Order: sequence, then C-alpha cells, then structure tokens
Amino acid sequence: MTGKIQSVFAAALAILLVHAGPAMAGKYDAQFREFLKSDIEPAARQAGVSQATIDRELKGLTPDTSLPGLVGPGGKGTPPKVNFQAEFKTPARYFRESQFNALVPRGRSLMKRHASTLARIEARYGVPGRIILAIWARESGYGGARIPYDAVRVLATQAFMGQRPDFFKAELVSALKILQNGDVSRSAMKSSWGGAMGQPQFLPSSFWKYAVDFDGDGKRNIWTSEVDTMASIAHYLSEHGWIKGRDWGYEVVLPDTVSCTREGPDNRQKISAFVQEGVTRVSGRPFPDNEMNQPGNILLPAGRYGPAFIATENFYVLKDYNESDTYALFVGHLADRYGNNAGFVGDWKPMKETTRGAVRNLQERLQGLGHDVGGADGLIGFKTRRSIGKDQEKNGFFATCWVG
Repeated sequence: MTGKIQSVFAAALAILLVHAGPAMAGKYDAQFREFLKSDIEPAARQAGVSQATIDRELKGLTPDTSLPGLVGPGGKGTPPKVNFQAEFKTPARYFRESQFNALVPRGRSLMKRHASTLARIEARYGVPGRIILAIWARESGYGGARIPYDAVRVLATQAFMGQRPDFFKAELVSALKILQNGDVSRSAMKSSWGGAMGQPQFLPSSFWKYAVDFDGDGKRNIWTSEVDTMASIAHYLSEHGWIKGRDWGYEVVLPDTVSCTREGPDNRQKISAFVQEGVTRVSGRPFPDNEMNQPGNILLPAGRYGPAFIATENFYVLKDYNESDTYALFVGHLADRYGNNAGFVGDWKPMKETTRGAVRNLQERLQGLGHDVGGADGLIGFKTRRSIGKDQEKNGFFATCWVG
C-alpha cells in the first residue's frame, strides 16, 4: 500500500498543526538521535548500506513533528481520531464533479501524446493505458502536485514516533539503499507526509520491487520521467494480479431484494447469476459477453446511501495500490471518463461525517455482538458495512449497511 499527499486537506491540516508543531520542535531531538544510532544504523548496515551513506544521509537529521498522525516515541500513544486521508472520509466529498472535469482533459491529452508508449506498456504488462493514467492522476495530478517533504526525514520521523514504527523503519532502510544505489539524489527524493515518493507515490520498498526504467536512460526515475512513471504503475498492477481483458467493474441498479449484506469479494458469483437476480447496468446496456461467466461481487462504498456496483477482481488489484474502496472506485471511474465524461447515475445521499474514533467504537460494539468487521481500525470497509446491515436486519430494519 502507498502513502498519499492529499492537497485537499492542506488548509485544514495547517490549522490543526500550526500550534502543535512549534511547541514540539526540539523536544525529541536527543531521543531521536539516539534512536537513529541504536536502531536505524545497525539495521541499515545489516541491509548492506555503507557507513558513509548512513553518515551522509542521517547526519544532523531532526524529527518533523508537524507530520499528521504521530503518536509519540516508539509508536506509543493514542491513535488520532481525525481522518487525515481523503480516502477514508465521506465518499460524496471524494467524488466531486469538479475534480473529474479538471482531470479528464489533461488525461486525454496525455493519452494522445503517449499513445505509442502506452501501447508498448500495455503489451508488456497487460494494463490498459486509461487505468495507468487514472492512477497517475489520483496520485500526483499527472506529476503536477506539490510533493514537498524530504523522504528520509519523513520516514525517520514515522519510524521514531508514528503509528507503525517497524514498518517505517524498514522503509527508511530501503530509502537509504536507494540513495546509495544512485537512483536519485537526496535533494530530489521528495515524498508525501506518509513517505510515498514521486509521481506514482511509491514507498521505498515498492520502488525496489516495481519501479522500472522504461525510457532506457539507465535510471528508474519516478520523480521526473513520465514514461518511467507510467510503466512503473503498470508493473505494480501486473505484479499484483491484474487480469488482462477484464474491466474493473460496472455501476448497477441493485434491487431491494438483493441485500447489501452480500457485499464483498468473498461473496463473488458469476455476473450472469446477478443478472438472474435482477441486477442491471445503469446504462441499460447488457454486461459484455466476455464478463457474463466471470466472477464479480457487490460493491457499495456508501451502503445504500450511494451508487451500487458489480466489481471484478481487478477492482481489488486497484485496492492493492491504496487500501480504500473509494480510491479504487475513483481510479476506475476516472478511467471510464476519459471516454465519455459522465458522472455516476446513482446519487451520493447526504450522510453524517464521522471520525475514526467513532467508527472504531462502533466496530468494537459490533464485534461484541459476534460480527466480523475486519478489525476495529476505524475505517468503514466492506466487512464493517455488511456487519452494520446484518445488525439492522436482525433488529427488523431494512439494511442500509451504513452508519446511522
């Protein structure tokens, strides 16, 4: 999974952190230096990073305590109740028409400009160009988004006082290996506040596995090379199981007779079976012949409060890029709109904004009632949604599979 830079939160985040940052500045510097010396340096040396590289890249480093979501040294502290990433907020806000109308023209232009390159990339990796462009758009606005953070400092801070210290410790070591290898200079190694780097927003470990040199200049350059960026995205999806020839999914009309509690990839059946139950495409057109005998599943990112979909396995490959239903749906929907720039047919109905803390409390209550919510993590995934629906049905209500 990659970290994200969400420009939509810039103003709100600045307000949240303007007081906390200066107050904490310098507070942990000595402890941070000891952490680098005792934890990071030995791990880096064991991974083959030279002492010269370690000294050069870590010398004088201080933690960036203005980063969102920090909990304290060692990862010990109370997780934040605020959702800092757009993917985990109310879906309607994530699918504003203005965003798609801004991204579609640029994507169409890039599709024409890189037509031959995209064809070669698809021939090698099996991923359609429109999917590649849509991820590129979502991650960095086709390379136009401001990605301002020093990746090493971000990763070191997250390893020291973030919520997943062991995870980011390994990512920091991977970043040091990248610098030692000469793939990018330290000054150019920019990341999001979550440590995701360059135009495709790869974490360092993903860079090692999936970044490719497709333009043939000898560098895997995901910071300034459009060609390497597109090919690296395609390689990532291919390695995560993209099925050539299948789409990501289809917006549908889901009859009330088909319960929302049947959502989820573990409830797949042939698309033809959904058709027999009265599920139809919103366009009125039939499902493609090649899809009818293939598996699909119900997808309801906002329960009955939003559009309904039949998703294919490729939808969950998109989720491997970012563990969020709304993220994968945004990518698939944008990819569709490069052709016909039309929005969803179903409406996103008004709903109450909630916090991760409130959702976590609800998940714990549902777990106590015997439901499988997929873990009390404060995120409303399909297991949480259908657990809500099952609880609603058990109590005699029509299931909406959404909070409230």
